[in-house]
Amino acid sequence: MKINTLREVLHQSLEKFSDRVAFSLWRGAEVTYKEVGERVQQIQEMLMDADVQPGDRVAILSSSVPNWGVAYFAITSAGYVVVPIMPDFSSEDIDRIVEHSESKALFVSDKLFSKLSKTTADKLNLVVRTKNLGIISQNVKGGKGATRTPQPEDLAAIIYTSGTTSQPKGVMLTHYNLCSQLWMIDKLFLVHETDIFLSVLPLAHTYECTIGLVLAFYHGSHVVYLDKAPTVSTLLPALKEVRPTIMLTVPLIIEKIYRGAVLKKFTSNAFIATLYKVGFIRRMLHRVAGKTLTKTFGGRVRFFGIGGAKLDSTVEQFLLDAKFIYDIGYGLTETAPLIAGAVDGMLRLGSTGPVLQGIEARIENPNEEGIGELVVKSPSQMVGYYKNEEATKEVFTEDGWFRTGDLASFDKDGWLYIRGRLKNMILGPSGENIYPEDIESVLNQHVFISESVVTEHEGHLVALVHFDKAAIEARYAEMVDEWNQKKDEWVKFRDQMMAEIKEYVNARVNRYSRITEVVEEEEEFVKTPSKKIRRFLYNNRGAKDNK
Repeated sequence: MKINTLREVLHQSLEKFSDRVAFSLWRGAEVTYKEVGERVQQIQEMLMDADVQPGDRVAILSSSVPNWGVAYFAITSAGYVVVPIMPDFSSEDIDRIVEHSESKALFVSDKLFSKLSKTTADKLNLVVRTKNLGIISQNVKGGKGATRTPQPEDLAAIIYTSGTTSQPKGVMLTHYNLCSQLWMIDKLFLVHETDIFLSVLPLAHTYECTIGLVLAFYHGSHVVYLDKAPTVSTLLPALKEVRPTIMLTVPLIIEKIYRGAVLKKFTSNAFIATLYKVGFIRRMLHRVAGKTLTKTFGGRVRFFGIGGAKLDSTVEQFLLDAKFIYDIGYGLTETAPLIAGAVDGMLRLGSTGPVLQGIEARIENPNEEGIGELVVKSPSQMVGYYKNEEATKEVFTEDGWFRTGDLASFDKDGWLYIRGRLKNMILGPSGENIYPEDIESVLNQHVFISESVVTEHEGHLVALVHFDKAAIEARYAEMVDEWNQKKDEWVKFRDQMMAEIKEYVNARVNRYSRITEVVEEEEEFVKTPSKKIRRFLYNNRGAKDNK
């Protein structure tokens, strides 16, 4: 029998896995499934006392701790609607989301409470600490709140997207939307009750919430929360101690590991750098690095999910050469999230794999290369954007399929390839479709570049680049030794480097994707809470605009 509501997920797991550990903090307390049930009941009584009614919204603004998941199941299983808020949202966005969603109560961690304005906090019936479920403030007491057994079609969550071009929009997902992901993912990869998850992404991220919380809880697994930013100094000892079997990450994490540890090691020495250019030697070095990487991650990982954005092709080739177990997923908040996926043994470079069983997909208005907008029909697709009928209409076709806004194509076997966002595509002077993400992928392979954005300026392609300062300093030190250059000649060196980058990229892209200008961005690119660059901030930018 298929599970159709989050209440069903909760109760079947409480019954089957009562004595097992459900959640824990790294180097902190553990919470069993039985204790989750007890805390769920405690939270529901608190909400009823604060006059929260079925269908009312309850927000969660917290770092990843065991009580995040407890609150999530307490809210949804009682017929209330959960509103997860990204910890990295600005104070203004948080106030706006709480007000727009008309949330009656809030679960908040101590560090994030200060992001909430006093005006917003005073409007809430109840504010609760996620750390210990202690009440921070309660403006309504002795209320006659109630609970309701949710139905599959009932609204379960409103998730505000961290859009790259607009203010957050509230994605409305039903219980069925979320629970249909469980049986679709099970056909791709089966989670076991003996699995140990190490959670490093925000739980308000749909990817982490659906797979790292709901799916893990459904199968009786143990989730360990880091409760800290996944920096190298924090992550490495946690991996050594936890030795997870399952992890979910975004490309940014594995790309930083590759560029900061692997690539730097193989290019810092001139002799090794020369050998690294030879194909079979490079693959051999990658294999050695892969064994070290597997050991670094604890040696037990059997599912290393990478999703949330496109993985750089060079980094993916390294993972393939290294025989490091990884898994690719593609989806959106609006589809709860997974649409397509590929696990170890079915991976193809640059592809997110086939769409999940139960989902239909097609390419609209394909060009001669078969590239067009991906539209899908999924049991997990949202019912719409909260209080935004206009935006809802824009993302659905007349026959009810969801427009992903992504440009994609399928190969002859049905494997999906994502090319970039439709709104990011640049039209060339002769009508060519130029995909900036493809050019950025080449740019980011350059040893000196940390990240990049390609934009159009006065009819020309411009590459905005943020440099890897550590790599440049290492190279510059060699130049000082060889040519006795001085630090005050940085400008001359930078101009030479810009020319080198331009030549490097243009030799690797087609003629209408060649860049005419390279511009330095001194600061890291501004990103959304889900670590995607806010591209609209850099549109139509050239050298003059950066001065």
